[in-house]
Amino acid sequence: MQRLVTVALTLLTLVLGPIARGDSVVNVYSARKEALIKPLLDKFSAQTGTETRLVTAKAGPLLERLRREGRNSPADLFITVDAGRLHQAKAAGLLQPVESAALEAAVPVGYRDPQGVWFGLSLRARPIMYATDRVNPDQLSSYLDLADPKWRGRICIRSSSNIYNQSLVASMIAAHGQDATLEWMKGLVENFARNPAGGDRDQIRAAAAGECDIAIANTYYLARMRNAEPGSADHEAAKAVAVFWPNQDGRGAHVNVSGAGVTNAAPNRDNAIRLLEFLVTDEAQAWYARVNNEYPVKQDVPWSSAVQEMGRFKADGLTLAVLGSNNAQAVKLMDQAGWR
Repeated sequence: MQRLVTVALTLLTLVLGPIARGDSVVNVYSARKEALIKPLLDKFSAQTGTETRLVTAKAGPLLERLRREGRNSPADLFITVDAGRLHQAKAAGLLQPVESAALEAAVPVGYRDPQGVWFGLSLRARPIMYATDRVNPDQLSSYLDLADPKWRGRICIRSSSNIYNQSLVASMIAAHGQDATLEWMKGLVENFARNPAGGDRDQIRAAAAGECDIAIANTYYLARMRNAEPGSADHEAAKAVAVFWPNQDGRGAHVNVSGAGVTNAAPNRDNAIRLLEFLVTDEAQAWYARVNNEYPVKQDVPWSSAVQEMGRFKADGLTLAVLGSNNAQAVKLMDQAGWR
């Protein structure tokens, strides 16, 4: 694994080369795909005259690159998905705290680091999705209920190595404790329809195809499939499943964030903070909601039509920094439960 990371970092450096330093520049390392962040960076540049330089890659190689570059890193801002990844960056000392009235006003307390080291930029939800021709939604209730034997051989979900699932388990630890979470996962694993494989869209496709009856997935994946070309395989698969919001009589459905933090070595710190503040403006939040079908982290910004169709829901009020602090225990328990 270490050799693969080293190769990835070498290729990343060879392809991208050095990136700029200077008073009118901000350098961004992003684990979000270019199409999902560059248009916003271009808007920021057009409005401020500050040039943005973008490096995109998987979160792991980017974190390792930041570690290796140390104080010599040209990166000013690190963008990634999942509070667990943001916690990893903080724990490694790769990010620095920021004080900003604009960020504190826009981003709810639960969706940012308590010390101001990172801030959520968009919100994602991970509910239950079910095959409408085989599951009566009256049978569904909570995440805990998915361990009930009535779901034996009927659930599709990604592997335990997936950070989204690790954060879901981290939230269960916060809500129910380690022992109860372990017992829940043992029952959940017993109910898997197949060995975990593929991404979230693959779980939705499997439910539509009859390989399972229930899929656990982030809502924006379903939204993208519903927005696919009419008649396409993904569009048809999306029509065969519906969203059920679990835990609505209790703590609420599990949510997470994509977010960002100013790097510890940022040579253009002020520009990085200004960019962060731009990313939580109504304009930026509305664009991201519309294009990526995630939920705005800022209140009162409209949702995309695709996620509006999935209905309003009660979100878990857990402070999302806990997902990161519980990550190591979550991974350990997933292994003990036999979740591969």
